[in-house]
Amino acid sequence: MKLIRTAQWLGMLAVLCVAAQFPPQIVQAKPAAQFSAPVLKWQRGGCFPTWCQTGWYASPAVADIDKDGQAEVIWGSYDVVSLNGSTGAQEWRASNGSRVWPSIVVADLTGNGSLEIIVGRSGDQLTVYNSAGGVIWARNPFGNGEVRTLAVSNLEVDGVLDIVVGRASGGSTKQLNAFDGNGNQRGGWPARRDGEAGYGWGMYNQNAAIGDLNNDGLKEVIGPTDTHYITALDRNGNQLAASSIYGAGKVWSQVGVHVSHAVDLRGYAFCGMPGENRPNFANSAPVIADVNGDGAREIVVIGNVYNCGTNPYTDLYEIPYIFKADRTRWAAGSYDWTVLPTPASGAAPLSEDYNVIESNAPNPVVADLDGDGLAEILYSSYDGRLHAFWLDKTQHGSWPFEVKQAGEAFIRFASEPAVVDLDNDGQAEVIFATWTQKGSNAAGQLIIASSTGAQLHAVNLPRSTDDWDGAMAAPTVANIDADADLEVVIGTANMGVVAYDLPNSANARILWGTGRGTFLRSGTPPVCLQKPAGSPPPTLAGPFFMYLPLVSKGCIP
Repeated sequence: MKLIRTAQWLGMLAVLCVAAQFPPQIVQAKPAAQFSAPVLKWQRGGCFPTWCQTGWYASPAVADIDKDGQAEVIWGSYDVVSLNGSTGAQEWRASNGSRVWPSIVVADLTGNGSLEIIVGRSGDQLTVYNSAGGVIWARNPFGNGEVRTLAVSNLEVDGVLDIVVGRASGGSTKQLNAFDGNGNQRGGWPARRDGEAGYGWGMYNQNAAIGDLNNDGLKEVIGPTDTHYITALDRNGNQLAASSIYGAGKVWSQVGVHVSHAVDLRGYAFCGMPGENRPNFANSAPVIADVNGDGAREIVVIGNVYNCGTNPYTDLYEIPYIFKADRTRWAAGSYDWTVLPTPASGAAPLSEDYNVIESNAPNPVVADLDGDGLAEILYSSYDGRLHAFWLDKTQHGSWPFEVKQAGEAFIRFASEPAVVDLDNDGQAEVIFATWTQKGSNAAGQLIIASSTGAQLHAVNLPRSTDDWDGAMAAPTVANIDADADLEVVIGTANMGVVAYDLPNSANARILWGTGRGTFLRSGTPPVCLQKPAGSPPPTLAGPFFMYLPLVSKGCIP
């Protein structure tokens, strides 16, 4: 496994694409897969001798946190554990009685060369651990609620990473807070502030993305809330202006989102009338990415569209939205997302009752599946399918992928996927986990699908004694041992962390390798690079860095 340093500005790469600016490639017909089915490497990582804590939606991180040349797998359920990547043996445990919902962050917060582990939990907990599992600092960001939203980025060019967290509880303001790497609350936060214009409520998933929307080197924060409004903030917690087409002087959180852009422009819906439906963003994890490679970054978010004319409201389907930095809907050339895609038939929820099956989290993934230089939008939905939309607003090939299997009398849902070109043929594979309905007594699965949505491999995840199983969190694809092939590590619901070898994957390209895109969990694609054949691995230097695995051609988490 090669170890490199990733930096804020990566000027030493021969070929570099930032965010989702994908290099054009020749599209070829997909041959039979050159890689074999995943092979179980180890299981029950982080479990006790006779039982395992429940795992939720936290994707594992992989990094050599102690710099001994062996990658660790870091994961949280309630406790946080560090595991030897090669064997799964526990190296340390940080005990806690509160649930870890957001994916674990591993980062050098202050630029001193050491890696920290950042964790959000219920009980209003934000905790930063050192590489040995000791607490460096802890904060209660809001005074109540659960920290389900966690994202890290350098909000300005000062060499110090910042932490953004979101609150999963009621309240119309102060949904987001921000801290520097030393635990100091940033000026202007929490936000939105009391008395400010706009609308918002709680954030019940990993509901923040951080990215540079206007290419000025400074970062913005996008935070959908449990409303049909989206909060957009600058690095100091000030609200971002919306286009004047929605009315003079408005900010993002004042402009409601509906199915019809005409209703957005009108400013209110006639609930119950045809064409007047709107989305809720309670569970909406946004992504900031350049979807068409023109240098401008867009905001991608999945909306849970409902009929606001019924009591209670009737959820109808989940669908992607693409916005520009000024809140207008995205359109470019022949691609026009001012009108939404038509939902697939059968898109209504199979269940939204976590007593029946644990809730689906529609985290979007933005990656180029077919190598044409344009991004696709993937997300799992409560309709029991994994969707993949091209920019022409259609699903190609065999997409959407049917997770709920024909003939089964119970429901399966899919995790956020990873996207990796395992055989480096220009056509990316999609790797995801599934979980099953309670009382089904059925295993979840690890599934690999082709770029066209055809199933290539499906293996059952290890079973527990519970009456349902699987994994709700995104898998992480990385090199966790001494061989050249990659592995996939999964935080399961009932069996701790499991790891699988991915045979014949040594030349893979990782396009979206973990939950929320990178180990910073900022909702942005990783930095993409290509290493010319036969050249040494690039050296990346800068004011702060992380030690991470590098494949010979791909993207750096």
